[in-house]
Amino acid sequence: MSWKIDRVEGTALDLDEVLGVYHASGLGERRPVADRERFAAMVENANLVLVARDDDGTLIGIVRAVSDFSYVTYVSDIAVVRDRQRSGVGRALVDATRDAAPAAKLVLLSAPAAVDYYPHIGFTRHESAWVLNP
Repeated sequence: MSWKIDRVEGTALDLDEVLGVYHASGLGERRPVADRERFAAMVENANLVLVARDDDGTLIGIVRAVSDFSYVTYVSDIAVVRDRQRSGVGRALVDATRDAAPAAKLVLLSAPAAVDYYPHIGFTRHESAWVLNP
């Protein structure tokens, strides 16, 4: 199976379709998927959104990021449905994110289950990340 990656406006996406990817990827366990209003704002306010769709047009992956397109791109989420994980979709989404802002470094916080994945696709660990929760 193949797929196509496109940059889209978050406002143009079907919220239920996006939520389906978050649930089917496992990332929904760590995101506020039950709060539709908040989740819709998360998707709509990201200024860099890339999606992967299979040949039938089914959404199989998404990157949600915030970028200044010059220095840094903060990758909020990379979600790929479980049955397409380990098939290159995640790497293709990361590559497309880099292509959208080639001068900017990518920064992300990894889901615990994905800690071993990111070094595999070229990321290096950064020991001074900090989080201030609301």
